[in-house]
Amino acid sequence: MPDTDQPAASLPPSRRRNEITTFLVLAFGIWPIVAVGVVGAYGFLVWMFQIIFGPPGPPAH
Repeated sequence: MPDTDQPAASLPPSRRRNEITTFLVLAFGIWPIVAVGVVGAYGFLVWMFQIIFGPPGPPAH
């Protein structure tokens, strides 16, 4: 069974490079796209809700 608790400095250079590349892809590629998608989906949900039920506030006279 491999020892997964090794410090990062003792990892082979190719594995360390792979981990850094994976982190960069996640941190600056995938997660920003997911965040924009979540915020956009929430905005769309609020927009559709207000189209069906009207804007918030007291009812108009």
